[in-house]
Amino acid sequence: MQLTQALPRAELVRRAQELAPLLQRNAAWGEEHRRLHDETIEALKDSGVLRMRVPARYGGHESDTRTVVDVISELARGDGSVAWTASVWAISSWMVGLFPDEVQDEVFADPDVRISGILSPGAMVVPAEGGYVVNGKWSFNTGSQQSQWNVNAAVRPTPDGGHEPVMVLIPMSDLQIVDDWHTAGLRGTGSVTTIAENVFVPENRVMSMIPVLQGQHSSVANAASPVYNAPFMPTACATVGAPALGLAKAAKDAFFERLPGRKITYTSYETQSEAPLTHLQVAEATVKIDEAEFHAHRVAERLDSKSAAKEPWTLEERARVRLDLGAVCQRAKEAVDILNTASGGSSVYSSVPIQRIERDVQTMNLHAILHPNTNLELYGRVLCGLEPNTQYL
Repeated sequence: MQLTQALPRAELVRRAQELAPLLQRNAAWGEEHRRLHDETIEALKDSGVLRMRVPARYGGHESDTRTVVDVISELARGDGSVAWTASVWAISSWMVGLFPDEVQDEVFADPDVRISGILSPGAMVVPAEGGYVVNGKWSFNTGSQQSQWNVNAAVRPTPDGGHEPVMVLIPMSDLQIVDDWHTAGLRGTGSVTTIAENVFVPENRVMSMIPVLQGQHSSVANAASPVYNAPFMPTACATVGAPALGLAKAAKDAFFERLPGRKITYTSYETQSEAPLTHLQVAEATVKIDEAEFHAHRVAERLDSKSAAKEPWTLEERARVRLDLGAVCQRAKEAVDILNTASGGSSVYSSVPIQRIERDVQTMNLHAILHPNTNLELYGRVLCGLEPNTQYL
């Protein structure tokens, strides 16, 4: 299906919702094979959701942050691995929108292009004639085997003998794959290790990261777009928090789907739905899901409103985004934990979705950027007048 105009939020959300049965059906295959099913990728492509962070001039939707959050959270109700991979593709597509326009012309020649990416600088770029030579490796490279491009963090030497972080855009065909993604959760994301060995990259596909973190970029055509004027880390945080929110909703869906007729073994309750404990559990989980959604939407709406108004960001506001991200993940995991605990012994079978949802949300909470304790500490430092202990703000 070729899209000729940008789709509004309601339509993209509806399309994501309609994908849920297919995503659920293919989730077990994704876990077993440690990548997304080809049918799933084709469905994502046909729905148009992969174009959310592609500039409109290439046939993309140039969607605002609230749209991205709502769509990805709906994908997570079908499969957390699909949502996580889609979030990485969305962030990486957005990143390419910050590169020089001639680079975008090449990459977005296919508006359904899939671009994976890594924030951790795992490689070194060394100047060479016309560009740079890259050597290094990146672990946790989500969706890379099913992507055409990779936008990764690296470091390059500076004249004073130091190093500066950069973003480097590399065709996936230039990278080696290490098939090491054997994990407890998010197994379908195929987050393998990739290696660059003496890979030449033209100069216009290497971009200093410090200006990007400060909201500056190299694109002329996207300079006036609120979507691409948003700061990098808040944009990334809003996007990767959405799968956790969707997983919490998926856990609630899965619990209530199995509830009718279920007993509480070794008790006098003929049906679990009659037990006061169940009432308390589902109510508490619902509150936590609502809290997670509040934080996810607060970040999205702040990004969209400040970008549209071209308002500067304070340090406290940037740190609060990290706080909100941690809160989304923390509350989502708490909700899933409650519903998983309430699901009984039969839920441990691999055919029951709740066990996969539990493992996926646990894995997300261990991610260095998403980790609730790290984000809480960071915001607390700023509130107490200390310097943040990270550049990722």
